[in-house]
Amino acid sequence: MKPKLIPLPSSRLAAMALAASVASGCAVAPTYQVPAVAQPDAYKEAQGWQPAAPADTLERGPWWTLFGDPVLNELAAAVEVSNQNVAAAAAAYAQARALVSEQRAALFPVVDLTGSAGRSGGGGNTKAAGQYRMNIGGSWEPDVWGKLRAGTDSAGASAQASAADLAAARLSAQGELAANYFALRQADAQLTLLAATVDGDQRLLTITTNRFNAGLAAKSDVLQAQTQLASARIDQSNAVRQRAQLEHAIAVLLGKPAGAFTLAPAPWNTTVPEIPAGLPSTLLQRRPDIAAAERRVAAANAQIGIARAAYFPSVNLTASYGVGAGQAAGLFSATNSLWSLGLSAAENLFNAGATAARVSGAEAGRDAAIAHYRQTVLAAFADVENQLAASAALAQQQELRRTASEAADQVEAQMLNRYRAGQVAFTEVVTAQNTALAARRALVQAQADRQATAIALIQSLGGGWRQRE
Repeated sequence: MKPKLIPLPSSRLAAMALAASVASGCAVAPTYQVPAVAQPDAYKEAQGWQPAAPADTLERGPWWTLFGDPVLNELAAAVEVSNQNVAAAAAAYAQARALVSEQRAALFPVVDLTGSAGRSGGGGNTKAAGQYRMNIGGSWEPDVWGKLRAGTDSAGASAQASAADLAAARLSAQGELAANYFALRQADAQLTLLAATVDGDQRLLTITTNRFNAGLAAKSDVLQAQTQLASARIDQSNAVRQRAQLEHAIAVLLGKPAGAFTLAPAPWNTTVPEIPAGLPSTLLQRRPDIAAAERRVAAANAQIGIARAAYFPSVNLTASYGVGAGQAAGLFSATNSLWSLGLSAAENLFNAGATAARVSGAEAGRDAAIAHYRQTVLAAFADVENQLAASAALAQQQELRRTASEAADQVEAQMLNRYRAGQVAFTEVVTAQNTALAARRALVQAQADRQATAIALIQSLGGGWRQRE
């Protein structure tokens, strides 16, 4: 026998629903506060800096335009849509936002419509009978203890962390592309140097051979000249190989097959952006890794509320209205209708401490997230300090390298003239040439190091800087 549903009086049901709605203002999640971190009063390696905190939503702009290279501008802009790592991060962010929408939907009632039709009968003279039913039902779990709201908050914070991860992935890909691009231009500059060196060594071999044929030089001088020329050509071949590898790496960052991408040689723009004398305090706030770590602390904090909600009963409100009849035409007759309203509550009386264990686990997860956030901030400060120190040191080194290269060029020219006049041995010419080539290549390397450090500094600052207006 089917049990009869006894509906609650409407006044009592309304009172209970009102109580549930009022209670929905309760929250079991701890009040969230951004974790405190140790911050320096000023940066040791630069003047005019101030303490900073996460603010990843500030507009960064196309920071690579600071280098004044049109080809780099075009390539870096393409990374946002072409690099597969960035595409994966973008998909993860879209997934996180969908989860927020799903969690938010749990705050509202669920309404469904069901219908059925059947026919039954028996043997003999039993006449077959039809049965038609249609029912509209709804259920709602009021957020009495803030569990659903905590879930929405946690999903929202996780989505914000995913957005910061996307910014970090984009910044990392753009920085890697810029570094590879300037390394490729460095290889172009090295190839130019080596081409001139090969031409010079070829001329020197001709001079030495002529002197040997005239009885003015030893056979060993010719052999040394040949060795010198072969070594220069080997260095030239290595530079070609390195350039090809860098070109392939850029193709991967752009999401293109290595064989379908070519970057023509071009003059190297060695511009290094000047660091402003007074950097605004918001620069370090813009690091996306710091923002992501802080948002994950907020998500972990909300998880504590979800775990604590298990200590309290769950409340469900249900309502339904349906009709049934032996014929389809009679479905909408008032005499065939049936309605019901209900309120239910359930609470776990004993689970051997499982709820307490889940709460403890959530609290430990929050503490771990706080520790990760603080470590991220400390590492960010150290990263900026390192790049500032490197920028200052490399600027000095570049000038010293330039001075050394110019002096070595003069020594090389003098030794070559004296050798032609028969005043010095060929070994002194070889030594001077090797020294001059090493000095030139060291100067090129210093210029490349300065640009690479500038890119690293921009990344450590979260994507560039702007002077105060």
